[in-house]
Amino acid sequence: MTNKRPLVMIMGKKDGLVLKLDDQCAYHDLLEELKARLSERRQHYSDGPLLSVKVEAGNRYLDPAQREEIQAIIRSEKMLVVEEITSNVMTVEECDERLRRQSLLQVRQTVRSGQVLEAPGDLLVIGDVNPGGQVVACGNIYIMGALRGIAHAGADGASDKVIVSSLMKPTQLKIGSVFSRSADVVEQEGRYMECAYVDPNTGRIAVDRLQSYIKRFHGLARMSYEGVK
Repeated sequence: MTNKRPLVMIMGKKDGLVLKLDDQCAYHDLLEELKARLSERRQHYSDGPLLSVKVEAGNRYLDPAQREEIQAIIRSEKMLVVEEITSNVMTVEECDERLRRQSLLQVRQTVRSGQVLEAPGDLLVIGDVNPGGQVVACGNIYIMGALRGIAHAGADGASDKVIVSSLMKPTQLKIGSVFSRSADVVEQEGRYMECAYVDPNTGRIAVDRLQSYIKRFHGLARMSYEGVK
């Protein structure tokens, strides 16, 4: 008699649970076992605090409807909250979008008043951003000139992005959903490359010399030069 391989493995972690889903079985069978396994373990978490659940689908592609179905099953257990669902597989469109957001758009121009320059990934401006001009990127923003207008990095909501400029005198800075007015920016003495970032200790935008930022946070994320225009 052989033992049937479990289609759902439930493992505990420090602050929640990890569900590893079999990526070879039929999807319907997977859902049935997920319901059964959660029901079996209900006594272990039903009276405790909320537990975050990370779902690992392995090499199984889950479309949006399937992801919602799995989330609904987990959420039906009162004390479980889905943290994320990960998969090693993505569609061609999702892959293209990820590459697009990791790209670097390089522009050689002065961004003048009334102009808005946007990039899906990182943005490198070789020139100034004048008052009234605006640069927006889902990634980081690097300005090889003076920033006197508005700069918004992490436009898709990411707060771990940076704005780097040769001269930091902005009208407004915004990283993710955190913004800072020009009056909040403390001008550095001397001429140095400056870096604006969200300080994890305060949740506010801070501006420091680029070298100081690199030493503090162990380096900037590498710019991707794929797709440079």
